[in-house]
Amino acid sequence: QLQLVESGGGLVQPGGSLRLSCAAFGFNLDYYAIGWFRQAPGKEREGVSCISSSGGITKYADSVKGRFTISRDNAKNTVYLQMNSLKPEDTAVYYCAAEPICAAIAQAGYWGQGTQVTVSS
Repeated sequence: QLQLVESGGGLVQPGGSLRLSCAAFGFNLDYYAIGWFRQAPGKEREGVSCISSSGGITKYADSVKGRFTISRDNAKNTVYLQMNSLKPEDTAVYYCAAEPICAAIAQAGYWGQGTQVTVSS
């Protein structure tokens, strides 16, 4: 069965850090761009970051530039989202998605189940 599984969410204080992981099962991430999205209660889903299949291209939403870093380890079939200097407005359920190119990531065919990130004192 083809699956994306996110992990690493949790409760963190403002200014803290978390690293999210997106692991693929049943297919090889080498051929896919991976995007991270988030959705807060009552808000629309927001694209956060995307990394190309080779890792050579990364994109970030303006709201997270300079604070979040996306990376991938194809040997582990996993993509990471390092989140630093977290703010309360980063609180959301974070999802990863797989699609051949970042330009089409919003229409991705594979999605994970999400992991909750809560930033609060």
